[in-house]
Amino acid sequence: MKIVSVSIALIAGFLLSTAVHATPVDTYEFKSPSDQKRALTLANELRCPQCQNQNLIDSNSPVAHDLRLEVYNMVSEGKSDDEIVEFMTSRYGDFVLYKPRLDSKTYILWLGPFVILIGGFVFGAILIRRQRNAKDLTEEMSAEDQQQLDELLKRDK
Repeated sequence: MKIVSVSIALIAGFLLSTAVHATPVDTYEFKSPSDQKRALTLANELRCPQCQNQNLIDSNSPVAHDLRLEVYNMVSEGKSDDEIVEFMTSRYGDFVLYKPRLDSKTYILWLGPFVILIGGFVFGAILIRRQRNAKDLTEEMSAEDQQQLDELLKRDK
């Protein structure tokens, strides 16, 4: 009986220990709730340069931690959102932006899907038009051709 209770306690302890997942939490003291909201919004809009597909809030990388601290410091210094984003993009490039700006380097990124969609509609319209024209061009079989076809089909049976 003692072995069973010890085994159950060990199994329960193992299962509970695997369910616990600790993540580091950044605790920054902001001057006002609006500064905190700004910093969190900016950190959600900026991509971690190391993780590639996570924002600064979701990433646990050391780079993301440093950038969150940088965002906190810049918000505390009273810098505007545009200044903070400009600093991050000048340091890490446009890659850190989840929503890239519309400029000469990103035209294809922003306009490409629309061009492909319009091209698909044009291509589909051309195909439909060709099919309709092909149906109109089909000729009726003459009586002589029909007779030859019937003879060929009878011969194969």
